Amino acid sequence: MARLQGKVALISGAASGFGRAAAELFVAEGAQVILTDRNDGAAVAAALGPKARFLSLDVTKEDQWRSVVADVAAREGRLDVLVNNAGIGLHRNVTEMTLAEWRLVQAVNSDGVFLGCKHAIPLMRQSTSDKPGGGGSIVNVASVAGKVGAPQMSAYCASKGAVTLFTKALAMEAAYGRWNIRVNSVHPAYVETALVQSHINGSRDPEKTRRFLEGLHPIGHMGTVEDVAQAILYLASDESKFTTGSELLVDGGLTAQ
Repeated sequence: MARLQGKVALISGAASGFGRAAAELFVAEGAQVILTDRNDGAAVAAALGPKARFLSLDVTKEDQWRSVVADVAAREGRLDVLVNNAGIGLHRNVTEMTLAEWRLVQAVNSDGVFLGCKHAIPLMRQSTSDKPGGGGSIVNVASVAGKVGAPQMSAYCASKGAVTLFTKALAMEAAYGRWNIRVNSVHPAYVETALVQSHINGSRDPEKTRRFLEGLHPIGHMGTVEDVAQAILYLASDESKFTTGSELLVDGGLTAQ
């Protein structure tokens, strides 16, 4: 049986990368998926068929979160899974970073997660005939940079560290409140994404940079978006029904050293 059969899932940052891979996997596993992104993801949703649709969303805008969740409530009538995946990166020395750059990274990576949870939880808690008591699963995509520091990544590390502890605090709030909602985070290391490839291409020696990044992982290579999507799927599914407040590392052993 499909692992997400009958569930409705909302994924931010779903036009590419982890979000797109998760959307593809969720549809294959039986979910009705609402893909959201500030970039156009209509073609991605169309390619996935009738079990997917796209809504435009800038995760830093609270009014857009309200609109998206209201749309899901009106058309699907329920929400079982929220994946807060949208994120941006920044490589900059702290002395050269502008306050505007710092604030933008925090707004997308941290504020966006808060706003997603704030506005999705009331709908997730609603009961339906086949969902007595409401509930569901929230998966926040953090990073190994939310657990360990890295040079020229202070803004990114700060934002993902915030997501890491916000996830735990919200998991406890939901558990003690008996909301029947689990909240967990996924922590990828370097993965073959457009963001990482952009970092490699922008370096002085792209091939050397690639070898360096691959060498950071004891397993010997970078991950794929599918590796991360599988972790998200596990936490979204009922297979993880006894898991909340956890950090699922998908890092090729990077943080085990």
